[in-house]
Amino acid sequence: MLGARIILKRGGKADAEKPFWISYADLMTALMVLFLVTMSVTLLAVTKQVSEAERVKAERDRDISELLRRVQVAAQKYPGIKVDRDRNVIDFGDKAHFDKNSYGLKPEQQRLLRAFVPEVLRIARDPLGQKWLKQIVVEGFSSPEGDYLYNLNLSLQRSQRVLCVLLAKPYSDEQVMSSDELEQIRDLFLVGGYSFNAAKASYEDSRRVELRLEFLGIGEHRPSTADVPRGNFGACALGAN
Repeated sequence: MLGARIILKRGGKADAEKPFWISYADLMTALMVLFLVTMSVTLLAVTKQVSEAERVKAERDRDISELLRRVQVAAQKYPGIKVDRDRNVIDFGDKAHFDKNSYGLKPEQQRLLRAFVPEVLRIARDPLGQKWLKQIVVEGFSSPEGDYLYNLNLSLQRSQRVLCVLLAKPYSDEQVMSSDELEQIRDLFLVGGYSFNAAKASYEDSRRVELRLEFLGIGEHRPSTADVPRGNFGACALGAN
């Protein structure tokens, strides 16, 4: 017993050569899986952002379409006034034509403007109007007769005359606009002159004014009017035109 030999078993050569680290193929597989998971999460986030942007844009388009529909309904009460929903324009047709070389509006034209514009102001005050309506541009046009600069100035005078009419003292049989409505006109309305750009088929139809509705973009806010002085509207000079 004491002389018995102790035999130690050694591992085989194959066991000694087994690798301790993960194989290169397994490492690449794991990295590929990690990459795919990361890309899936990223694509999901991007898709969600795009979907949200599309939803907001679709909501804006629906709201603006509804606002234009309301203006169109209001215009139906005044024969001759039309709403071009493709251009966001209120077209007065022959109800706001001017005589040649003139920027004066006839009494019946003045009455129409002072009756219709408060309808637009009411729509501008409702939640959708406050949310999206940015401003209303009074665009004056002239016929192609005469030189460019003269017509440009005449177009501007025609636009200005519309604001003069709206802010002027109405005739005794008209509904007087409130001071809030007059302030709203000052806050929302802008004047623009366009000479004979967008001339109509006839010279008479070209001598006109239109109201163009401009809407806020997504994330855009209406310019502040907090610092605008109130009251003291003044009066436009009355001339032969």
